[in-house]
Amino acid sequence: MNTKIITPEAVGKFRSHLVRLDRSVHTVKKYLHDVCVYASFLDGREVTSETTCAYKQTLIERAYKPSSINTMLASLFSFFKFMDWTGCGTQRMNIQKDAYCPESKELTKADYRAMAAAANERDRLVIWSLASSGIRASELQYFTVEAVQRREIQVTCKRKIRTIMIPDDLALALESYAQENGITSGVIFRSKHGNPLDRRTIWLIVKMAAIRAMVSGSKAFPHNLRKLFARTFVENGGDVTKLSDVLGHSSIETTRIYIKTSGAEHRRLVNSLGLAPKWPKAAPETTKKPRHTHKGRKGKRSKR
Repeated sequence: MNTKIITPEAVGKFRSHLVRLDRSVHTVKKYLHDVCVYASFLDGREVTSETTCAYKQTLIERAYKPSSINTMLASLFSFFKFMDWTGCGTQRMNIQKDAYCPESKELTKADYRAMAAAANERDRLVIWSLASSGIRASELQYFTVEAVQRREIQVTCKRKIRTIMIPDDLALALESYAQENGITSGVIFRSKHGNPLDRRTIWLIVKMAAIRAMVSGSKAFPHNLRKLFARTFVENGGDVTKLSDVLGHSSIETTRIYIKTSGAEHRRLVNSLGLAPKWPKAAPETTKKPRHTHKGRKGKRSKR
């Protein structure tokens, strides 16, 4: 009888399977982590639909976001499919899609410019490169001296190769930076040890720039620079299908999430419909200063 127990050997085979599928390093790490956390929850018990449902309930009680719970369940479903374990899943959580991007989470052009202005030269170029090309943070390594000279980069991700144009102004700035720092070939953005900047370093660059520019931390993520590129691309007449190719999305529905209207734009649209009644605005309250009465000096003196 084939017992459905999560063993280190099974996890190791699953890892090899993900690598063969050419999943990114980040994706492999995420999937394996989620499977191991579930295995820890089971504590040696067999995997069933009941245990998976109980695990989901535990995540809910621990106040995990529904979107986070669904990504964790997706990792488990992928593992179950690899192991050919049927009947082990549970339903994902239903999430109502937002009609617009909350203003508190939307990185505006003004925020972007303020962050770039507050950063040092290298970090400013990192922020410019992410926002003006729409690449992922993990793809910054494809900004090489040779690519900048060609004015385009070739990005390899998820078994896809796509070409992204580099704006002339950005290319000139990158060429100047490379020349000043003695970088004649290869990756432009390097650590002090000469390695390409990793995801965490890029994340810290964006966070520190936001702190210096006094931009809310809820907006300051490399991924929001990618979304800013997407919204600006469409605002300037770019085609959504073309944008999907530039961003490297497998589905155009994913691209539509990126170009969701901002909270401010949605508010403007709703107010412009003219369906709500015209209501007189209340006049601002004026606070009158209390009138003080003082007796003159000719008043009656008190007897001592």
